[in-house]
Amino acid sequence: MRAQFVLSEIGVGLRRNLTMTFAVIVSVALSLALFGGSLLMSDQVNTMKGYWYDKVNVSVFLCNKSDAESDPNCAKGAVTDEQKQQIKSDLDKMSVVQTVTYESQDAAYKHYKEQFGDSPLAASLTPDQMQESYRIKLKDPEKYQVIATAFDGRDGVQSVQDQKGILDNLFGLLNGMNWAARAVMALMLVVALMLIVNTVRVSAFSRRRETGIMRLVGASGFYIQAPFIMEAAVAGLIGGTVACGFLVIARYFLIDHGLALQEKLNLINFIGWEAVLTKLPLILATSLLMPALAAFFALRKYLKV
Repeated sequence: MRAQFVLSEIGVGLRRNLTMTFAVIVSVALSLALFGGSLLMSDQVNTMKGYWYDKVNVSVFLCNKSDAESDPNCAKGAVTDEQKQQIKSDLDKMSVVQTVTYESQDAAYKHYKEQFGDSPLAASLTPDQMQESYRIKLKDPEKYQVIATAFDGRDGVQSVQDQKGILDNLFGLLNGMNWAARAVMALMLVVALMLIVNTVRVSAFSRRRETGIMRLVGASGFYIQAPFIMEAAVAGLIGGTVACGFLVIARYFLIDHGLALQEKLNLINFIGWEAVLTKLPLILATSLLMPALAAFFALRKYLKV
């Protein structure tokens, strides 16, 4: 009987404040969708880092004849066979190095033609203008500075380049976008909490006569508060369900039937369904507990029981 009464009171409260209940559902849905999206964005960045950082190389570019005439780093002339052998030997001795691959001028010219064959500059280049290089795979991509310190400024070395630095700029941009989404999410959560508090306040005020009677007949404080708390929890849970739907639909259309089908993006390792599905219980739990707690503390102020 008590459970039936509580459920009926929840229905009455939701219908009586229909517009505010709808506003709570929408604000909770949007804020939690942003919350889930920011979590998935973090997973995507970490997945991309793990995928690409495992493939990046450090390149030690060697001086050629053209560099000797124009580059201050190659003022002592093009790299000699003895210098190349010494560089290779030193690289093999370094504990941070996993593998070392030599790329000749002819190989560098071939790779350039494959990538930029349509460029007007490609027609004017010759193999002797390309740079020889050592492509180094590190055991830990974070240890690039060890290579740079050892070989920057050495005779025969034109420059030491770390591909990870290029990726860091990309990941920095993605992380910045992620933090912007979290800021908007925080703002939406504040709006949702304010709406929940106001909804509970209006609901408690509109039913002050009923709660007064219940108080007089000896009803417990929790029994009086329960319908209001559950109203907020139900509205929040509906909003959380909508947020979960947003994430599932976004994953399906944006990745499975969008980005993943683009040929230019086929090298990106996108997050899978497992990452999405593991976030849904957290979103639902948050959508249930956040409004319930907000209603509980609001009732302590606006409902004297």
